[in-house]
Amino acid sequence: MAAVFSAATLALSVALAGCALPTHPDSAAPPTDPYNPAATQLLDDTQWQLDTWTDATGRARDIPGASAGGMGTPVTLNFSTDGGQRRANGFSGCNRFTGTYDLTDGKLSFGPLAGTRMACAPGAGSALEQPFLQGLGAIEKTGVQMRPPKELQLTLKSGDVLTFKEHAQP
Repeated sequence: MAAVFSAATLALSVALAGCALPTHPDSAAPPTDPYNPAATQLLDDTQWQLDTWTDATGRARDIPGASAGGMGTPVTLNFSTDGGQRRANGFSGCNRFTGTYDLTDGKLSFGPLAGTRMACAPGAGSALEQPFLQGLGAIEKTGVQMRPPKELQLTLKSGDVLTFKEHAQP
């Protein structure tokens, strides 16, 4: 009976050890990046809301309408393939914008963007608009995390990081 118990314990231990997360042989290796550049093809026909914007020094910017409690209309970025062409549109803090986008080698880029020209009241939205639109033209790295919570992360050439959360169109 003891031999059966020992064999069962050994089998259970081996089975549980197989469930452990693999470790990298180099303990100095960086942690895995949950934002997969290859998943950028999954951006077609999705809608995103800007949640955080961190500059290269790690300082967070105020984001209107962010889930962290911001006030105002959220900054959005929407992707569509209606009509067979990749089109982007959204709200940049004060105005709406539209244009084309491309996904090449896991990197998101935008064609010329057109926008409305509303007079903007002072606040986080108007302060964010120009840096946001300029940032869309200076994307260094694009990553998408498609498992919940779904996120889009844009790293700009300046080192700023914009993180968007997926949202459904009303």
